[in-house]
Amino acid sequence: MSDLLTPDDLRGLFLFESLNDDQLRLIADCGVVVRYPAGTLVYEEGLPATCFMVLLEGTITLSRRVRGDDVEFLRSDQRGAYGGATQAYMGKRDEQTYNNSMLALTDVTIYEIPADSFAEWTRSWFPMAMHLLEGLFVGMQTTQTVVGERERLLALGALSAGLTHELNNPAAAAVRATSILRERVAGMRHKLGMIADGKIDGGRLHKLVELQEIAVKRAASAPELSALQTSDAESALEDWLDDHDIAGSWDIASTLVAGGIDAEWLEIVDSCVGEGNLEGAIRWLTYTIDTELLMGEIDDAVSRISGLVSAAKQYSQLDRAPHQTVDVHDLLDATLTMLQAKIPEGVRLVRNYDRTLPPIPAYAAELNQVWTNLIDNAIGAMEGSGTLTISTCRDGENVAVDIEDTGHGIPPEVRPHIFEPFFTTKAVGEGTGLGLDISYRIVVKKHHGDIRVDSRPGRTNFRVLLPLEDS
Repeated sequence: MSDLLTPDDLRGLFLFESLNDDQLRLIADCGVVVRYPAGTLVYEEGLPATCFMVLLEGTITLSRRVRGDDVEFLRSDQRGAYGGATQAYMGKRDEQTYNNSMLALTDVTIYEIPADSFAEWTRSWFPMAMHLLEGLFVGMQTTQTVVGERERLLALGALSAGLTHELNNPAAAAVRATSILRERVAGMRHKLGMIADGKIDGGRLHKLVELQEIAVKRAASAPELSALQTSDAESALEDWLDDHDIAGSWDIASTLVAGGIDAEWLEIVDSCVGEGNLEGAIRWLTYTIDTELLMGEIDDAVSRISGLVSAAKQYSQLDRAPHQTVDVHDLLDATLTMLQAKIPEGVRLVRNYDRTLPPIPAYAAELNQVWTNLIDNAIGAMEGSGTLTISTCRDGENVAVDIEDTGHGIPPEVRPHIFEPFFTTKAVGEGTGLGLDISYRIVVKKHHGDIRVDSRPGRTNFRVLLPLEDS
């Protein structure tokens, strides 16, 4: 191929096929063929947009810089694909810089046209189209900004409300347990003074301390009892305590049973402390068990809070590189945690994970957006009751993630349009229709995977395929 194209060569490109001979001749006189070896940056985002570029041979990628990382959004080997100064017709309204970067993935041949010439031809040859394009560009830019900000605020508000709700329960439990623990510790101090006032000799006091340690271990390994078993055990202990003239047996018995204490063990306590010291010893041991159980509650509550914060970090990926090697199960679990408050009580969640699947290279935060969209749609389709099933498996050279619901299904007439921008079946004000379109672009365009849909009344399955290796 020569360094210049003829009008006939240009007519073979879909961009120029409808131009007349004079117009093609002008383009042929101004443009030049340039070859770039594989790995070359053809142009870079942010630099002055000097050329409109048309792909003649090879494969290129287009990317945008996001927080210091280059994020690929398009890969093409189509003859006639274009990039560069695509908005030169806007003139001086906006600063004309490249709004993305083009990389030669293979050896490529590019036809380069000066941006000034391209802008002049566009305005003079297509004046009406140019005005429409200006209006479309400015209008879409404004619309996307307003709608995007609104959607992000709504999504952030929903997730924040859900996360706050989930955090409130363990936080409230920790506050309540801490308040009760403070009372129990105060009671232990008081009871310690009574025990140590000389009524119990040193040998028996030493034995009581040993029993205290045993009680702590029993509380830590106490078996879980059914409601009936708990009631029977408490009744038996109340009888024993009443027989030994221990006041408030009904209150003490519940704590002792929760700590794995039975009447047989209390007989050992009775034999160790001697007559007249039994009630004080039992109350001391009850305080010990109660504080141990309360510390367990606090530990569980704080662990839940820590887990929720960890899930939020996993979901947002704020402290991680955009492109990384990830376990899809971690991403799915983080998303489910963030959406927990939105899952109605009538919806049963089933996880069928293949834990043998290897980690995959992916844009984790954006995949979380895909899971959010698909799961939220599935929850909405079931209208408060049904089964949400999340499954993973291997499908050839891909990891497959299935999100299935038992809702009303997608009508056949709607099915061909679900991935179209702004298409929605929701009522006005309930959504913009961006979810599935964005999900499709993230999976297909960015990860070079696929989304497949199988739907009928009572079962809708979205299968997301993600390559095991970068393509």
